[in-house]
Amino acid sequence: MLEDPPAPSHRSDTVWSRLRRSRPAMIGLGLIILFIALAVLAPVFSAITGNSPYAYNPDLLGPDTSPAGHLGGVSPQHWFGVEPRTGRDLFAIVSYGAQVSLLIGLAATVVSVAVGVAVGLIAGFYGGIADRLLSRLTDIIFGFPFLIFAIALSATVPASFPRPLLLILVIGLFGWPSIARVIRSETLSLRERGFVRAAAAQGTGSGRIIVREIAPNILATVIVFTTVSIPGKIGAEAALSFLGVGVNPPTPSWGRSISDAISWVQVDPMYLIVPGMALFLVTLGFNMFGDGLRDALDPAEHGNENAAAADPMSAGGQP
Repeated sequence: MLEDPPAPSHRSDTVWSRLRRSRPAMIGLGLIILFIALAVLAPVFSAITGNSPYAYNPDLLGPDTSPAGHLGGVSPQHWFGVEPRTGRDLFAIVSYGAQVSLLIGLAATVVSVAVGVAVGLIAGFYGGIADRLLSRLTDIIFGFPFLIFAIALSATVPASFPRPLLLILVIGLFGWPSIARVIRSETLSLRERGFVRAAAAQGTGSGRIIVREIAPNILATVIVFTTVSIPGKIGAEAALSFLGVGVNPPTPSWGRSISDAISWVQVDPMYLIVPGMALFLVTLGFNMFGDGLRDALDPAEHGNENAAAADPMSAGGQP
């Protein structure tokens, strides 16, 4: 028993060392850190530059309300130029928009993963009528027209209801079926393993078996699935904002900026390029890191000896 604690540290070191050897994963991690820092430090950048995403600067616009100057009004004070019609600083819009996109994307992912894991564990472990009912519910959610529902809901929910919270709930509660199916499949397999049967034979309660025996064995799957799900949730928020049913203006939003920029692309391409590139890079970063993390946690890449040392659960479960 005294030799058991070092195993998690060994596993962590192994995963991290394999992750560091993956250049795409490290590039993805760097992009994630960059945009998280951009979101967190948005008020600091705003204070340094003196630009607010809500401050209108019509004096920076030409007669046709397009930005005056080259590249959409790029200058030492306005690093990415300014927004047409309003003159708002584009860097401030992108940095504060990162807060909105990351907050909604991460929170919606947490909601969908939590619901999906719970549904998958219950359906896979208990089986029977619980499995049939939850599987049918999963099929219904899969076939439900999410976009139409989101647009209809945005039109009926009172304006006083916080729009970011509404987007988190809508995106999160429609995003759980895929992980539920994966977790259900793994749970069905795990419940037939010897260490689970042994725990049940000893009179261990169902809840304790799920928490102590099954949950640790699906943890890697949950971590990887969470990482690769975040880009889709960020993209969903951007898509809803693009359609005008996302966060309310003048709250900065990459999706709404891209939507507004379409009509200005020939006059001011920077207005489209900057938020579009931000959305592309953050989703690329999460995808690259998620792929690398999946490879690092894939037990098929380990030898049998390393796998047993890294994951004592595979050799017989927790004592």
